[in-house]
Amino acid sequence: MATCSLISTRFHSPSSSLFRSSTIKPTTTIQLSKSLHLHAPTIFLLRLPSPKLAIPLLPKLSIPKPLLLFCTSLALSCTLLVSNADPAAAFVVTSPRKLQSDELATVRLFQENTPSVVYITNLAVKQDAFTLDVLEVPQGSGSGFVWDKEGNIVTNYHVIRGASDLKVTLADQSTYDAKVVGFDQDKDVAVLRVEAPRDKLRPIPIGVSADLLVGQKVYAIGNPFGLDHTLTTGVISGLRREISSAATGRPIQDVIQTDAAINPGNSGGPLLDSSGNLIGINTAIYSPSGASSGVGFSIPVDTVNGIVDQLVKFGKVTRPILGIKFAPDQSVEQLGVSGVLVLDAPANGPAGKAGLQSTKRDSYGRLILGDIITSVNDKKVTNGSDLYRILDQCKVGEKVIVEVLRGDHKEKIPVILEPKPDES
Repeated sequence: MATCSLISTRFHSPSSSLFRSSTIKPTTTIQLSKSLHLHAPTIFLLRLPSPKLAIPLLPKLSIPKPLLLFCTSLALSCTLLVSNADPAAAFVVTSPRKLQSDELATVRLFQENTPSVVYITNLAVKQDAFTLDVLEVPQGSGSGFVWDKEGNIVTNYHVIRGASDLKVTLADQSTYDAKVVGFDQDKDVAVLRVEAPRDKLRPIPIGVSADLLVGQKVYAIGNPFGLDHTLTTGVISGLRREISSAATGRPIQDVIQTDAAINPGNSGGPLLDSSGNLIGINTAIYSPSGASSGVGFSIPVDTVNGIVDQLVKFGKVTRPILGIKFAPDQSVEQLGVSGVLVLDAPANGPAGKAGLQSTKRDSYGRLILGDIITSVNDKKVTNGSDLYRILDQCKVGEKVIVEVLRGDHKEKIPVILEPKPDES
């Protein structure tokens, strides 16, 4: 930098930095303009960055400006050659890259958890309209993560829905055929299995979602729009939200709301806390356009944990049901009552066996309303979501007391819950 100053700076006073860093005496005057004038009785030497080379300044010389510039440039070039310096380093000073502690933590979290995240391709059988050939074509994609060393992969059910074949790509870009172990349409969770070497399978650390707080940082890893592993960050913006399953419309309770960007292709990917532990599965976004709008939803890991355990052990989830079909909530509201109107209670189902009455028509075609469920185990039921929420807290084989409005009076009917029939 001292060399550069010699070219472009005019020195007027002996107190300048050049005098302080050189061997020129303070009484000497140097003026650099159109010509170089040195008023000194002797020859002085200016120190340059290299200790091996010094430029002599002759007294009382008058040098044309072009020649002066040429000589100065030549001297600088010689200085760089003698000192073996990098030419760029002589003019540009770069500081080493330094990351803040929170940046380092984020980088470490991504590097440590990326090997656990996989890319899932959904293939469907299509027939060519002209050749009538049957082909497998990709009809969708999503994300997932390694659950254990046995090759179980967890993702959303809507990622694999309608697939004739499934491919799972690991972090090292190796691809394996996957088979469906089981799925739960009501909670939008599915488990796949791949026959991959155990050393390639890195299970994701499982956390807890019961103690989450609004405002804490979260990180979403996935493959949005088919891109390679992508990290988005945000905070928990809401807790105990409720969304509907895309497959069955059944409500999913205690959903985590986050402002971390979740785009198409992120579905099935993990939502992590700042320690890198799994706290949810990214499953949906609230957006009319389908792009991230800052409101994403994740199924809490406490819900996922119990579902995955049942799917791995039994290939299905045994969830209790009443065995009824009920009317839309809007229809019941039009009647001016609150509850769930029973449209059909098959005789071989739990409600039918207990004696709940279905909605029907008489011989004249007039509609006769069935029972309206108003509470279960003394817990008020105002709509279908309330009924589902109460049943999710019950077990198969448990006896519940269902209170119904039948005509103009209420009755309490005991019902023994039965498992949900197998789904294909």
